[in-house]
Amino acid sequence: MNGKFALALILCLQVSLSLCQAPAPSQELVDKYEGLKSVFYRRLLTGVTRAQAALGPMIEGMGDSDQTAKAYVEGIQTSPKFQSAVKIASGLAQEASPLVEKARLATLGAYEQYLRPYIGTYLDDQIIQAKYFLDKVLPVE
Repeated sequence: MNGKFALALILCLQVSLSLCQAPAPSQELVDKYEGLKSVFYRRLLTGVTRAQAALGPMIEGMGDSDQTAKAYVEGIQTSPKFQSAVKIASGLAQEASPLVEKARLATLGAYEQYLRPYIGTYLDDQIIQAKYFLDKVLPVE
């Protein structure tokens, strides 16, 4: 009976160790992901600049009547507590970036090995359709 438990324990440990080793994604998949990510960020930047252009005149008109809100925001930005919180957040972001990159590569590797053979073409078709719609609504440039 103890032999069966030992064998079961060894098999469980082998399975758990094989799940801990994430497969590395191919360079083609990483390049495709980075390209899609950069296009997404450019679209986001375009949307923000459009929103600023649309809301700019409205904010300019509220300049005189909303001095207390401006003063409050400026007071928050100059406070030492806010500045220390910004320093802490930027430090955490710098420390977490290698971990995020490692998790991103592990996720891409798992996707490529386990999911891409089954849903890769469907996902690619959906991305192409979304690009077509987004090019009309929110172009990259």
